[in-house]
Amino acid sequence: MLTAAFALLIVLAACGGGDGGTTTAADDAADTTVATGGTDTTEAADTGAGDDGAAQGGNVTIAWIPWEEDIALTNLWQVILEENGYTVEQVQLDAGLIYEGLATGDLDVFFDAWLPNTHADYWELHSENVADLGIWLEEAPLTWTVPAYLEDIDSIADLKGNADLFGGQIVGIEPSAGLTRISKEEVIPTYDLGEEYELLESSTPAMLAELGNAIANEEPIVVTLWRPHPAYGLYDLKDLEDPENALGDPDELHALASHDFVDRHPEIAEAIGNMYFEQDVLSALEVAVLEDVEEGEELQGARNWLEQNIDYVNAWLEGTGLSVGG
Repeated sequence: MLTAAFALLIVLAACGGGDGGTTTAADDAADTTVATGGTDTTEAADTGAGDDGAAQGGNVTIAWIPWEEDIALTNLWQVILEENGYTVEQVQLDAGLIYEGLATGDLDVFFDAWLPNTHADYWELHSENVADLGIWLEEAPLTWTVPAYLEDIDSIADLKGNADLFGGQIVGIEPSAGLTRISKEEVIPTYDLGEEYELLESSTPAMLAELGNAIANEEPIVVTLWRPHPAYGLYDLKDLEDPENALGDPDELHALASHDFVDRHPEIAEAIGNMYFEQDVLSALEVAVLEDVEEGEELQGARNWLEQNIDYVNAWLEGTGLSVGG
């Protein structure tokens, strides 16, 4: 059951029919969104308590941040779990609140933990009370990125002295994001950019809109980004070299869960722990969920991808009592 204090942080969003659940709103507590397919969060959380496995189904609350790989996986797992009789809620929250919610048991699963670097602060606070279900992508670097047509800007070091070219701005994402913290606390000081540039803290969708607009007009822009990301498939981009390694070594992407959820649904925890992606397969999933369907149809995009990759997913589910595609 969601505690009263935690539930007050959640704003319900109507999504109708179960297909319009995912949004890409800012990863900000003030804009917190729940994608429920029309299900009231508190009521669904209550009815899920005590359910014990695939035979009876049960309620699963998946928390997410508006990073494309997380949106893609959240929708994929909603499809997988619904095929196996579970009721799934998607809850968008600030990353820090997700770790807190997992630690208290108010949330069940989160697929996009960037460890050991980007989410280091959150992990240090909550690791004793959160279950790490395993690594599903082995290499996920943070990047500062420019359009490839900026031929003379190849390194973060090249930004110094070129502030006029970029209007003195580095276009960032959510203030709460680990990438934002690392950019402010590590990258800008390391390359002595603080007097020339302002890091614009906005949202992932706003950053992507700025990137798209700049490229459409062949204008200079530098953004904070990461791999994997479908933007690399949409645009000709160049990651700036980081000779001082201020962005840090690439992270691994982990799936996390509350200990209570692992106790209630060990079959799902095991299946998620078996999940593994190659970069090209993940990119195809992101495109299917975020590019090949209209906004609001992300679940259908996940279904479309799953239909073409049933064997890939069933390999994760083998021995757990779960299955897809019949």
